[in-house]
Amino acid sequence: MYVAFDEIEDNARVWIYQADRKLSDTEAEKLENEAKVFTEQWAAHGTGLMASAKVFHHQFLILTVDESQHGASGCSIDSSVAFIRNVEQQYGINFFDRNKVAFLLNEEIYLESIQNLKNKIEKGDIASDTLTFNNLVATKGEMKEKWVSPAQNTWLARYF
Repeated sequence: MYVAFDEIEDNARVWIYQADRKLSDTEAEKLENEAKVFTEQWAAHGTGLMASAKVFHHQFLILTVDESQHGASGCSIDSSVAFIRNVEQQYGINFFDRNKVAFLLNEEIYLESIQNLKNKIEKGDIASDTLTFNNLVATKGEMKEKWVSPAQNTWLARYF
């Protein structure tokens, strides 16, 4: 059962999918609508999940499940991955490239490959206070507090 993102509980589990390119306005709107349709029918062992989906910054698709109602199972998670894979083909986009880190620079999302991070930091392109996206947050509450943090407060701290 779909629940508006703002209404789903803070303890809801999140999955953050980072696109390898910025979505257009049309793509973002269409993707969010498709994700809402998916979450409306998303189920675990035949029981509908209280779930939500939202596109952020034209770059991230976030799925959530309130597991206090009913937990996501391996099969339900597999179905969400299948949904994402289908979206990738439809939009010509990659949501599973873990070799790029997203930063927020001048209100724009900037992606940098992990291999180039040290160089970009040494050149000053990425500073200790540059906002960085931590796509490994586990809950909506954690997402609200820690998804976007200064680089020095993330695993990148070792470079400063």
